[in-house]
Amino acid sequence: MKVVKKTAEYRILQRRDGRYAVRDRKRRPINGEAKVEILRAEGLISAPAPRPQEEAAEASPEA
Repeated sequence: MKVVKKTAEYRILQRRDGRYAVRDRKRRPINGEAKVEILRAEGLISAPAPRPQEEAAEASPEA
């Protein structure tokens, strides 16, 4: 793995298949939303924006 960026809080690594791994100071993996937020903040990925929530009144038909 190649080190892409190293900060005081975490390390971003690029795997040979092009995907990214994020590890904390103690070399434990960071996954899930925290990983996505770190990679988006660094500009390495562009995750799609979340879908807007429909209002409950529009979703349920009234009789």
